[in-house]
Amino acid sequence: MSGPLVVVGDALLDRDVTGTVNRVCPDAPVPVLDERTAVDRPGGAGLAALLAAAQDTEVALVTALADDAGGARLAELLAEAGVAVYPVHLPGATAEKIRLRAGGQTLLRLDRGGGPQPPGEPPEAVLEVLSQARAILVSDYGRGLIRQPTLRAALAEASAPVVWDPHPRGPAAVAGARLTTPNLAELRQLTGDAGAGSALSTATRAGHELRRRWRVGAVAVTMGPDGAALCHAGSTPLVVPPPSIPNRVEDTCGAGDRFAATAALALGDGALVSEAVGAAVAAASAYVAAGGAAGLHREPAQPPTPAAARTAEELVAAVRADGGTVVATGGCFDILHAGHVATLQAARRLGDCLVVCLNSDRSVRGLKGPERPVNPEADRVRLLTALDCVDAVLVFDEPTPHRVLARLRPDVWVKGGDYAGNGGPELPEADLVHRWGGRVVTVPYLAGRSTTGTISAARQRGLHLVKGAAV
Repeated sequence: MSGPLVVVGDALLDRDVTGTVNRVCPDAPVPVLDERTAVDRPGGAGLAALLAAAQDTEVALVTALADDAGGARLAELLAEAGVAVYPVHLPGATAEKIRLRAGGQTLLRLDRGGGPQPPGEPPEAVLEVLSQARAILVSDYGRGLIRQPTLRAALAEASAPVVWDPHPRGPAAVAGARLTTPNLAELRQLTGDAGAGSALSTATRAGHELRRRWRVGAVAVTMGPDGAALCHAGSTPLVVPPPSIPNRVEDTCGAGDRFAATAALALGDGALVSEAVGAAVAAASAYVAAGGAAGLHREPAQPPTPAAARTAEELVAAVRADGGTVVATGGCFDILHAGHVATLQAARRLGDCLVVCLNSDRSVRGLKGPERPVNPEADRVRLLTALDCVDAVLVFDEPTPHRVLARLRPDVWVKGGDYAGNGGPELPEADLVHRWGGRVVTVPYLAGRSTTGTISAARQRGLHLVKGAAV
């Protein structure tokens, strides 16, 4: 779907100061941290925007920025990450959170910037980007931006799905929000529930209460290593456990942001709420397992295995690190049929992973006409990734896959056999693939299978049924 994911909320400047502790201070019984590195990164709603932008999607951030060095540094970091910032004026100073860390643990957190200040009036550009959003994530960190009346009115009128990540010091979600995502502790504070019984019983009871009070579509209560409980219509919650639990958790900071951003992106792509929560649990679990926010600026000790890779680029890097062969193919795959499956299965046998470069909806329309695609790209991605022979799918917007091929640089580029033989034309991607020493091949294709033929046959069949009154 078109339009950016718009993140709305309080951005902070986080700094992780990492060092070693080898002695105790002589004038007080406290450890002495010898600083080795200091890394600045966006925090709060800024971290949520950063994590969403890392998923190769267009992200805009509506946030309050102060006219100080901290605000300038925040804007710089967000721009470097590809986030388009739509600022609202913030009186006072930028909120900063400085964490002193050693041995994978936080020793102390120092907060700067003072108490929250009411932000100024949002400019017209903020209201415009909200009206163009593919999805909206409200990332409330309790510093006042979400209370701004004009901004709240725009959120209440938005046509895009709204995911609300609340804060106990913040206001209620706007009525009609598609999903709100408190953690269990936040939920207790928001509802006043004392938490009697198990975590799941509390999440269910208080989740339904919050849904009733706020008049939102659903409440997904995150429960750390226990996954999430989705409270929606009906009394029985949907419990989504994590795919796995890491043996050692260094840092969970940002896991809630990762959860909420993933859910918002999924809803923006047309997923059901239950599907969005499932994807969010998996993404948050992987984020924590990779080291959380501290892991954003850390090189992995070993390259990830293909099974652990989360993007096509990571998959390709992992396979190459193991000395494997990267295979790629491309196309619209509008209506998946037996010919497609035969091509994909044959392509996968040529190497150690298969990446499918998939034409976006806009790209398909440009190639096939305004009535195509029949199936939107989110559905096409889901069908392809469900095949055992496909390891990753990468959507591209251009008429040809040249740009994504230049990024992936596959060892083998595959097309179906309908391109081959009898002096047929050279594949248009051949010259590009040959530049890095790659090979271009065709594989057997089942004759008589095509998307155009399938659509034509379906239309003819529908016409005959209508004429025969067999409808």
